[in-house]
Amino acid sequence: MHEASIALSILDIAKKQCEEAGYSTIQSIVVDIGGASGILPDALLMAFDIVKLDTPAHDATLVINEIPIGGRCDDCSRDFTTDDSFVLTCPHCGGREFKLTTGRELDIKEIEVD
Repeated sequence: MHEASIALSILDIAKKQCEEAGYSTIQSIVVDIGGASGILPDALLMAFDIVKLDTPAHDATLVINEIPIGGRCDDCSRDFTTDDSFVLTCPHCGGREFKLTTGRELDIKEIEVD
């Protein structure tokens, strides 16, 4: 489960930012996770709840914003978004030449501290 190492990395970054700013407690962390990132949100939440114990984030919540997969088709020149986990063709024209523009995110957007 690679979500455990991701949860540890998120927590390490949040702890460092909290300490550098002179705060002692993390209340929440907000992250954006793309649909094509390969990260399972439920598994990440479970892993975070485990790794946060005995840290300044022991009572913190992890808030996940799921970002849909989006792209631009080279064949029909249209933008698209989809809730599908895999995109093999453009949902508009069926073309196979496209570039993903969203969905690979893994970004910490906000850390609430006390």
